[in-house]
Amino acid sequence: MEQEIKTIRPAFRTAAGRTEVPEPVQPNFTRRRFDIEWITDEEAIAYDHNSDGMYPLITNDRSLSPAEILAAHRRQPMIEKRFEQIETVHEIAPVFLKSEARIQAFFTCISSRCSFRLSLSVSCVWAMKREKIQQLPLYPEQRQCAHPTTEQILRLFSLAARNKLTKDDKTLQTFDVEFTDLQRQVLTLRSGKRVHVIKNLSA
Repeated sequence: MEQEIKTIRPAFRTAAGRTEVPEPVQPNFTRRRFDIEWITDEEAIAYDHNSDGMYPLITNDRSLSPAEILAAHRRQPMIEKRFEQIETVHEIAPVFLKSEARIQAFFTCISSRCSFRLSLSVSCVWAMKREKIQQLPLYPEQRQCAHPTTEQILRLFSLAARNKLTKDDKTLQTFDVEFTDLQRQVLTLRSGKRVHVIKNLSA
């Protein structure tokens, strides 16, 4: 909103202590000032009032009932979490490949890796339930973990190594892996068999 403000001043002003010499000042002037003014859009309020309390969902699957659509929508945070893991944990995105065939092959490898990671963690959780084990100290500082993930399981074996002492391309001695009690327990849960030493595990 535009406003006009008029200022009226005397044409002359007497200087302090000098009444005989007038001092000129600015003449009258008008300046413009812009302010914000609002009104209530009653028509828009009435239109939005008709949809108050509604949560619309749109789908192209016409075979789903309203309850099934809502149940599918509730899985969205999990799906969004998977997209976030693609960019962070798996470091898949961005993809700099140009060929469509190479992109498909790349994601096939990634899908295989994700399937392996899933099977590793799920089989461990199922084995814990089968053996009635509530928690395992897999977190840093040996804090208890009720649902081990693949990252935690692999971190447990990150320092496991099988070393060979060689001379002139001949193996003089082999130092097998010395597992801790926790590592043996996890391997037993994973394989279902008692584990002593893995001969083919290398650094």
